[in-house]
Amino acid sequence: MTKIVISFFFIFLQFGDIFSQDNPDDLLKMMEEKPKKEFTTASFKATRLINFHTVEVLSKRSLDFRISHRFGDFNTGAYNSWGIDGGANIRLALEYCHGSRLMFGVGRTSGKKIADGFLKYRLLKQTTKGGGMPISVTLFTSIYHTFQHVQINGVNKFSNPTDRLSYCNQIMIGRKFNSRFSFQLTGAMVHVNLVEKITDKNDCFVVGAVTRYKFAKRQAITVEYGYRLNKYSRDTYYDSFGIGYDLETGGHVFQMHLTNSFGLTEDQFYMYTNTSWDNWGIRLGFNISRVFSLQGKKYQD
Repeated sequence: MTKIVISFFFIFLQFGDIFSQDNPDDLLKMMEEKPKKEFTTASFKATRLINFHTVEVLSKRSLDFRISHRFGDFNTGAYNSWGIDGGANIRLALEYCHGSRLMFGVGRTSGKKIADGFLKYRLLKQTTKGGGMPISVTLFTSIYHTFQHVQINGVNKFSNPTDRLSYCNQIMIGRKFNSRFSFQLTGAMVHVNLVEKITDKNDCFVVGAVTRYKFAKRQAITVEYGYRLNKYSRDTYYDSFGIGYDLETGGHVFQMHLTNSFGLTEDQFYMYTNTSWDNWGIRLGFNISRVFSLQGKKYQD
């Protein structure tokens, strides 16, 4: 028993000597320190994949000038150079983010003469270390106004100004699984005040999937698909589906793709995609994004 007591005594002295070499405040500080959060970067290279928005927002004090272009249908044949000769749809947009969460943008589309504006807010951002957040979550809301003049039997189709308006709300949940592969789910609701046909519904609910596979340092393959939940019994519209190729070149992101959607705004490609891949009702398209940093050196991270 005496040997046991003596052994514990010497052990206590050894531990006491170890702790006596450290400042108690330093030890307390070490215990209270938490690992610094590190956030995932570039789950997707741009704020849009093909047509669909991604969970990404612009970096702090950044301005993005975007050009989106869609040619005509492949199935128009050789005379129309498989859609390249005519029937194009173009959208020009300016988008800005002042902080690191909220961005907004405005755009103008040639098809149906649509002006749009949107807000996009990064609610949660995936962490790689110190935060334990496995996903990114971004919210989106937008409004659309058509300036078209349409006469039906001598009567203005848009006699009521509110008939020109449409809206879209979305929630996007994404995850970057590794340096090459990212995946996102999107839930969207589109409301159109005045539909194209009397049989159309004013509301459209969509579940979308977006994915990106980076196969080289500056190149990636992208795919997006939007499944409409409330389809019509005699449906003349199709789900939006696109396959694309991303090329990063400095401050530019060049996106080339094939898609069956001619529309460039959510109220159009979610609700009114009227051609399908089955009969080659697809078109060549591209997006060009040029991002300008507006922050001075003293603001840089």
